[in-house]
Amino acid sequence: MELQAVERSYARWAPIYDRTFGAVTDVGRRRATALLSELGGSVLEVGVGTGLALRHYGPQVRVTGVDYSAEMLEKARAKVAADGLANVAALHRMDARELAFPDESFDHVAAMHVISVVPDPEKVMSEMARVVRPGGSVVIVNHFARKRGALAMAERVAAPLADLLGWHSDFDRSRVLGEANLTLAEERTLPPLGMMTLMRLVRNG
Repeated sequence: MELQAVERSYARWAPIYDRTFGAVTDVGRRRATALLSELGGSVLEVGVGTGLALRHYGPQVRVTGVDYSAEMLEKARAKVAADGLANVAALHRMDARELAFPDESFDHVAAMHVISVVPDPEKVMSEMARVVRPGGSVVIVNHFARKRGALAMAERVAAPLADLLGWHSDFDRSRVLGEANLTLAEERTLPPLGMMTLMRLVRNG
């Protein structure tokens, strides 16, 4: 998926995102923020979107968010202001393939429902591994393609609509697990119907 297609898609989604896709993905968002709140420290949220996750981080977590969609970021900034989220350090418009942060800038990185949207997921995984400190976690929540069954067939049918939908229904988990500097430490399926998966990868020392 090209970056311009992602930008157009999320400009369309921004006005209704919270009530549609945002609602469906709420469980994964809450599980990821609960895990990151337990870990504590500084967190970079890649693909912060409209800021749906921001209010769920514990006060002990210092959050920086990035997203490429100006429309999504506008809504995220409004949430920060309305909810008085003092632990949100900054929100930046940024291409996740070229994160403008020094190496090892954050204790942890989160990417919730975004890795199958970006044009070059392997490059994004590499960048997230670069900016997290050794021993820190990269927490991914995403839908991954199924190998068999009715849902697998539906994913293949929806795959050509990626630019319109804004995400790849047939995204393979191997594209997340190929980063040499990250080791899978934890994986669990999430509701609804096990459609989403949470992975915690640890940056090698």
